[in-house]
Amino acid sequence: MAALTATAPARPRKLLASRKTRVGILYALPVVVYLLVLFVYPIFSTLLLSLKNTDGSLTLHWYADALTGVNLSVLITTLRISAETALLSLVFGFLLANAISRLKPLWAGLAMLIVVVPHFISALVRTYGWIIMLGDKGLVNESLAGMSAPGAPYQLLYNELGVVIGTTSMMLPYTVLLLYGVMRGVDRRLLAAAASMGAGRVTIFRRVYLPLVAPGLASAGLLSFILSLGYYITPALMGGPNQTMIATLINQQVTKESQWNGAAAQGVILLLLTFAGLLLVKLVTSLGASRRKRSAS
Repeated sequence: MAALTATAPARPRKLLASRKTRVGILYALPVVVYLLVLFVYPIFSTLLLSLKNTDGSLTLHWYADALTGVNLSVLITTLRISAETALLSLVFGFLLANAISRLKPLWAGLAMLIVVVPHFISALVRTYGWIIMLGDKGLVNESLAGMSAPGAPYQLLYNELGVVIGTTSMMLPYTVLLLYGVMRGVDRRLLAAAASMGAGRVTIFRRVYLPLVAPGLASAGLLSFILSLGYYITPALMGGPNQTMIATLINQQVTKESQWNGAAAQGVILLLLTFAGLLLVKLVTSLGASRRKRSAS
């Protein structure tokens, strides 16, 4: 027993004495410093700021204020619009990625180029493009009026519909990229085998194809939801007073009210919601994997 106790402290020293270990620590040091300075320190500073009162004492007042009244309404609006954006991005992204994944590699590459290239244009420019298209005299309303659509022109801007249209267009490239990679990895022989055994298209889609792409759907939906939570430009320009989202509220608290503590509390809540979404998707993915294993056994 004494010999084991004596040799136990020697192991870390021996490990650190290894040249390979010292070189590994030297290579990892810049990365560690980078993460500490640009990620860990800002998060802890924001957390500490959200817990400070105006006199420097610790308080939970800013969190209570963020979860009551108008601030709570803004948080609920943010969650609702983000969920709507994630759902629409999944629907359109699934249809588009599924169609592209069935093309030959050359045509699939060109189609993905068309999807991705607009993403490199400034989000501000794309948002103003949507404002021009969705305005009363824009392309959409003019086309609907030309087709004698009842009620045209429609109010497509400065409401929740306009915000969801704008944010969905911004999140769609992420969704298509994720789903396309997953769908290209699906072994089509599994679908052919199911068809040869008499399964119909709906059954093949529900029992074979959908479970294979489900992890990609969960990841794409999560990414769209998380990015929409903190999105600022499109909701601020295409939404009205009732569509104020949490990023816009944080900007108002900092620039107009100089309320850094309240803005920090809003930011921490947004971060916690992101972590909760990650844990939820991890749980759903784990449950789906265990279910597939039980089905295979």
